Parts: sequence; structure tokens; C-alpha cells
Amino acid sequence: MYKVFINDKPLFLTSTLEKERNFKYYLLETIDLQKLIAQYFSGEVTNAYLYHPCEEQLMKLFKDKITVNKAGGGLVENDKKQVLFIFRNGKWDLPKGGIEKNETIEQTSIREVEEETGCKNLKINKRLEKTFHIFKRNGEYRLKITYWFSMRTTYVGELHGQIEEGIEKVVWVDKKDIPDLLKNSYQNIKLLFNDTVYDQTVLEKEKGII
Repeated sequence: MYKVFINDKPLFLTSTLEKERNFKYYLLETIDLQKLIAQYFSGEVTNAYLYHPCEEQLMKLFKDKITVNKAGGGLVENDKKQVLFIFRNGKWDLPKGGIEKNETIEQTSIREVEEETGCKNLKINKRLEKTFHIFKRNGEYRLKITYWFSMRTTYVGELHGQIEEGIEKVVWVDKKDIPDLLKNSYQNIKLLFNDTVYDQTVLEKEKGII
């Protein structure tokens, strides 16, 4: 199963059928995807499932119906075990951005973190899960697939938000404060904060907001 966020509401891609609950099922092969996305943005639909019997075909069929943009980003920790956050468009977020020609996704992720925050000396620890969300550009709904990486840095210099990207703040956040901060964040960002990254005390507090 995949979870794609549209206007911060989930659209599920699934290969299993369950008893009807408070959501609608649509056939992935025949759905008018642009129309369904518009219904999400208008509030007509807030929770739906796209069904296809083959799990391996779900994302391929979905991507065949929509323009795809790829991005890379970082969940960055410093030597104090603090996490790097940005504040943009009224919400807390993690630094990320689109891939450029001849870049690997790892190179994109490091470059975007540096450009958006001023943080340097970045090293990738491991790949985290991908996230999926829909956005609108030039009148067209598109799928953004963001590849996330856990990163470490020894950087202790000044942080500065990238003005042209609308970043108002860049801050280091103590882990104990992250659950409260995530109350004003995006659902796909909340997905990244799991037990592979954070200790159990933080997770227990987090459960009430995810």
C-alpha cells in the first residue's frame, strides 16, 4: 500500500479490498485522476482508495496518469542530537527541493539542505522512506516524490533561510520539542519521525498527533 497526500489528506493505493468504511474505492486503471484530485482540493473527497489487484503495479499505474517531479531532502541532526527544521508557508517543514540535471538524488538532497538553510558539512547516514504528495503547477496537478535521507553535521555556524524559497526561519530543535512542533507540520513530514530515528519517549508523545 502507498499513501499519497493531497492537500494534506490521504489517498491510498491498495491491492486489497476491505469492508466499506468511511471512504470510497475507485479502480486505479479507469479513474479520472485529475478529477479526483480536484475533488480533494475542493473538499468533496477527503479519504479514498485506488484499487488494483497487483501490488507491484500500483505505483507504476499511478505514475502513468500524472506528471512526476522528483525531489530530495534531509532530516539533519547535529552533534547535540538536535534536528534541523525550516518554517515556510505557515508550517514547520524539512529542507528539500527538486532534482537538477546530472545530479544523483543524494547530491540533490545535500545541495538543497545547504541552499535552504545554510547548514554545511553534511553527511548522509541512510535513506529514509519516500513520501508522496500532489501539488499544482501551471494549472496541472502533479505528483512529487521526495527521497529523504538521514544526515549528520558538525556545522555550528549561522543558519539562514533561502529567501527566494519563502523560508522565514531555520532552527535547531531539541527532540523533546519535536512532537509539539509537528502539530503544525505536514502529514508526510510526520511519517519520517519513527522509531528508526527517535527514542521511545519522543514516540509516545508523538502518538497523539500523528
